[in-house]
Amino acid sequence: MTQKLTWKDYLVLGSLFFGMLFGAGNLIFPVHLGQLAGQHWLAAAGGFLLSGVLLPLMAFLALGLSKTSGLYELTKPLGKWVALPLILLVQLTIGPLLATPRTATVSYTIGIAPFLPAHWQGGGLLLYTGLFFGLTYLAMVQESKITALIGKYLNPLFLLILAVIFALAFSHPLGQAHHLAAIGIYRPAAFANGFLQGYNTMDALAGLIFGMTIITAIHELGVTDRTAVSLATIKSGLVGMGSVAIIYLGLIWLGATSRAKFALGANGGITLAQVAHHYLGSLGDGLLAVLTILACITTAMGLVAAFAQVLNQLFPRISYRTFLRLACGGSFLIANLGLDLIIAWSAPILTFLYPLVIALIVLGILTPWLGLDRTSFRLTVGLTALPAFLSLFKDLPPVLAHTAPIQALVTAASHWLPWYSLGFAWLPFTCLGLLLSGLLKLRRA
Repeated sequence: MTQKLTWKDYLVLGSLFFGMLFGAGNLIFPVHLGQLAGQHWLAAAGGFLLSGVLLPLMAFLALGLSKTSGLYELTKPLGKWVALPLILLVQLTIGPLLATPRTATVSYTIGIAPFLPAHWQGGGLLLYTGLFFGLTYLAMVQESKITALIGKYLNPLFLLILAVIFALAFSHPLGQAHHLAAIGIYRPAAFANGFLQGYNTMDALAGLIFGMTIITAIHELGVTDRTAVSLATIKSGLVGMGSVAIIYLGLIWLGATSRAKFALGANGGITLAQVAHHYLGSLGDGLLAVLTILACITTAMGLVAAFAQVLNQLFPRISYRTFLRLACGGSFLIANLGLDLIIAWSAPILTFLYPLVIALIVLGILTPWLGLDRTSFRLTVGLTALPAFLSLFKDLPPVLAHTAPIQALVTAASHWLPWYSLGFAWLPFTCLGLLLSGLLKLRRA
């Protein structure tokens, strides 16, 4: 018989959801989104919660319903020559290409940069990232338990200082958001852009990579029936991701009201540091700096370890330590490009990758009906891939986006693909793939 979970079990599982997905990097994007959205912050928040909270929960659910252990098994129906490059791209994205170097640049931007003069910023970043990834490597090569030890005390402290800032902000707001006009494309399409900004959390990718940890934890509590596992995933996910959603709403509102006092920041890290200083002074600066650095380094430890473990499984002839060095060394080099440049280059990669992951998540959820059918997976992901690939050109940094060939391609795609300018050109194609897969299933039945 399947064990019935108690409310304490759901709290434990919910905290596991929260701990796995919420890092200091998740602080900066909702704050910046709020600054851009201004009076439309609530609509933008709706889109952000859809991709930043609901999609990760759906990723966990997809693994539970499909009875797969992670991204590798879920992509098997695509065939080795499609699945392997996709897995590598996901691993590189949440590894040394984007997410891992971002842990160092976010913590530097919030915790170190405000204390250094402008002419020391380059050298300061170089020194900080060297120490950051050096410590990360030493901790994980020894398989240190430091992440568990710090994490045990870090989350309560981190949430406590955030709660203090929220309380002060709500009792003494910086301004009224409804008086602040939205900026740029957030005027006509706040919800759509909020959804796209949710890609930056990369939590849907992380859900497919780390999701088996949740499923395993549920199994260890005595729940084995597939339906019961799915229900336990949803209930515990609502606890953990519900907490994340509340924090996101607070941060987006905080960003929106901050424009009454502070200019639009280059990124949310700068704005968050300004807000903390406004309400808590030097004490706020110090507390936020320490907690952000600790949060980011523990996140980095988990990311580099996961990257090395997965690639060591895929390529067993290459040692875990070699991949760990690659993750830390590559992250160090990318981190020194700076947070703004990392964010700028992450946009086209995530614009291409996220639609493919969304298609896989939906297919995973539908496996009780469709099964891990090769035709369904190849048809849906294949139809999604082309418009997703064309969409990445729209989000290239200005140095490439303003060139004549790219502008011509974007103009043509805007003419022929519906919703291209909004970033949703992939959606009709994904829906078509799912519809055709369903019709093929009915025909075979």
